[in-house]
Amino acid sequence: MKLQNSINTASSHIKEADALVISTGAGMGVDSGLPDFRGNEGFWNEYPPIKKLGISFSEMANPQWFYSKPKLAWAFYGHRLNLYRSTEPHKGYQILLDIAKRKKGEYFAFTSNVDGHFQKAGYDEKKVVECHGSINHFQCTEPCSDDIWNAKKEIVDIDMTVFEALDPIPKCKNCDKLARPNVLMFGDWHWISSRTQRQTERFKKWLFEMGDKKIVIIEIGAGTAVPTVRYESESILNSNNAHLVRINPRDSHTSPGQTSITLNGLEGIKRITEKL
Repeated sequence: MKLQNSINTASSHIKEADALVISTGAGMGVDSGLPDFRGNEGFWNEYPPIKKLGISFSEMANPQWFYSKPKLAWAFYGHRLNLYRSTEPHKGYQILLDIAKRKKGEYFAFTSNVDGHFQKAGYDEKKVVECHGSINHFQCTEPCSDDIWNAKKEIVDIDMTVFEALDPIPKCKNCDKLARPNVLMFGDWHWISSRTQRQTERFKKWLFEMGDKKIVIIEIGAGTAVPTVRYESESILNSNNAHLVRINPRDSHTSPGQTSITLNGLEGIKRITEKL
């Protein structure tokens, strides 16, 4: 009964909203079939060769490997790139987009996911913030310049028996040294943030233009381990005329005046929007 009351409350707020902010973490991709790297066992289940090396996700998601073991680094990121390319975003993306496009102020999406699935699902690329960058864009490892380029023509083949990328591995289009994804990694001092900064500037401008219009933040699958998305949701809540709907089966804690939906992303989206 408590869950149904929360669903009804969320649905009512969304119906009355002038605009939506759709903020997402890794949990948004799970219903598309993407892996959840929660804990070492979850990560190692997806990458048994890395389990043999005893490397955790936070250790593997580190730029040092592009210098010490570039073929291992590109096996990991190349596999993820190929997986994200071959996976279709689940129906929840389209459900929210259809609702958001009917709002006077439309929408903005804010995500820590690097998979590019908002754009793949038809969202306007000028209305998406990828706060940790995009695996679909590359940069130089040095970096020799501030260039970031679209990787749609880049191909990464992997020998899964030894978990190494096959030659040729991606190279910088300017200096021919090793390239890397334009993704913010752990302990990363060489990530070029200019693309994300431009996205953020558009987002802040949009929020300012919304003024006192009613915004509903629909936050999906954003955990507490790396709380960037949750911080952003709560920042908007505190500075705008906004209401937060947090959809999360585990980390669903909210403050008074916010709405918690203890469901997975796709089910939560369907339940709160089925009457709209």
